[in-house]
Amino acid sequence: MKLEEQLYDVKRVAIAGHVKPDGDCVGSTLAVYNYIRKYHPEMEVELHLEPIPNIFKFLANADKIDSSYIEKEPYDLFIALDCGDEKRLGNAVKYFHAAKRTFCVDHHISNQNFADANYIFPEASSTCELVYELIDKEKITKEIAECIYVGIVHDTGVFQYSCTSAKTMNIAGRLMEMGIDFSRIVDKTYYEKTYEQNRILGQALVDSQLFLDGKCIASIVTKEEMEKYQVLPKHLEGIVQQLRATKDVEAAIFLYENEDGSFKASMRSSGKVDVAVIMMSYGGGGHIRAAGATIEGNAKEILEGIVKDVEKQLLK
Repeated sequence: MKLEEQLYDVKRVAIAGHVKPDGDCVGSTLAVYNYIRKYHPEMEVELHLEPIPNIFKFLANADKIDSSYIEKEPYDLFIALDCGDEKRLGNAVKYFHAAKRTFCVDHHISNQNFADANYIFPEASSTCELVYELIDKEKITKEIAECIYVGIVHDTGVFQYSCTSAKTMNIAGRLMEMGIDFSRIVDKTYYEKTYEQNRILGQALVDSQLFLDGKCIASIVTKEEMEKYQVLPKHLEGIVQQLRATKDVEAAIFLYENEDGSFKASMRSSGKVDVAVIMMSYGGGGHIRAAGATIEGNAKEILEGIVKDVEKQLLK
């Protein structure tokens, strides 16, 4: 399958990704957006995402992202990227339902092929890796390459996660050969944190607890703590991975409180625990080693329930 096949006889295109867009979501959606703008100037293409983190705003046409979600005429084609189910599209789901055709590109194991046409490969490192496969290589510009590289870097943890394959590394190498400033991309979008982000990370680590004889670690950040350290949910990226990096830990759990009092749960695994299965039971999803969900209830009770789910898998 190629992206061009989906674009045949199309005049109006909508592109969207999941709520609270991360590097892979931003990179994949902008890569496709930039491709269509360059090679199909006759098409009307619009990218609908919630406001993206400032670290990604250097990417080409990031300023063209529409976060208004106003009423639109039905699109000929709706392309969903890095989204495991239609609920994760947030406010853009109304465009998805109204579109004449839908196409989904994703690597979440929980994806149930919810679009008319689907390009779903859970073994891929990232949705950006799949976008690379869908585009003719001679048509990948430096700007598109930067978008794809950002997504791969973020979903592989700079090539350290188990989802990184030889194919992933080969693709990254080809993108680097296109003249992108790969070292700056890694430093500025993955490693560099604000002073406030480092403080909330420190607080989360200080407040963390070990469970199951040290095989499980967890931490909770409340709305009050986020206000104290002047951070938003998008600034909490990376905390759960730092928790998982603790010696002898098989599973990490990170909860933070949403504005409505619910909690966003993020999980990471070292390999023995399938966190996607656990998060799917709470209405979420993801990958075997990285998954999440939004859960209603008391934080302590939510945490106790998830820890029990981890224990059941470790006892198998």
